[in-house]
Amino acid sequence: MNIGLIIALVAVLLVLVLGYNMILQYNAKIATAKKQEGARYIAVIDATEELIGHAHHMPFSKNLLLCLNNRILDAVQNMYELDPKNKQLEQRVEHVKQQIENLKTNFQSGESAAFKVPSNDKQAIVMLKLVKRLRDTIRNEHNKGRFDTEAYVAENARLETIQVRINIENVVKRSNDAIVRGQPGTAIQLLRKGLDVLSTKNDAYSAQAKEKLQAMYDDIEKRRQNQSASEQQQIVDKQREEDMDALFGEKKKW
Repeated sequence: MNIGLIIALVAVLLVLVLGYNMILQYNAKIATAKKQEGARYIAVIDATEELIGHAHHMPFSKNLLLCLNNRILDAVQNMYELDPKNKQLEQRVEHVKQQIENLKTNFQSGESAAFKVPSNDKQAIVMLKLVKRLRDTIRNEHNKGRFDTEAYVAENARLETIQVRINIENVVKRSNDAIVRGQPGTAIQLLRKGLDVLSTKNDAYSAQAKEKLQAMYDDIEKRRQNQSASEQQQIVDKQREEDMDALFGEKKKW
């Protein structure tokens, strides 16, 4: 056989092998990228569903629930685009769409649950972290154009009010606990912090809360002043008694 032909065939074979390996590597790279992107969407869905799960424990508005469900829908649709043959994803897309339509049609006006005052500092911290996550989420959705500006502004203000309310209600509870323990100074410090927080707020809740905290503050200060005046009077009375004893006490017998 012609040596030149053999060399040519070997060269062609090498090119085919290299080309095949490049195709395999490219396909593997694409598969890895799709897998990573799919994992990112799954993380978004899990995190959003976890947020929605708190709707029974904290007041969620209709707009907030719609925003969160639309976030899930966007992630599921993107996953379906990555794997259009996946029938489960196709069904999931339709299921989420149906949930959104049900929300639009059946959600009653108002909020999903009544506000519950935190029973302790730990619970207050958990609630505050949840509100922060919700505010971060709706801001991201608004930035991506998936949450209407007017609805975003209203919802962000509502969540901010809830955030303030958690702080203030916790301040009131801690202040009352401090008073029961006989620590009026601690109660005064807590109430001052609460009033500082409310000083820049002008919504209806903040206005009522200011009056409540100021009344508590004034009452504690009045009692402290009365107690101080009583203690001073006791000191004066005792000193007067000692002076009288010194002047008119019984004379010693020698």
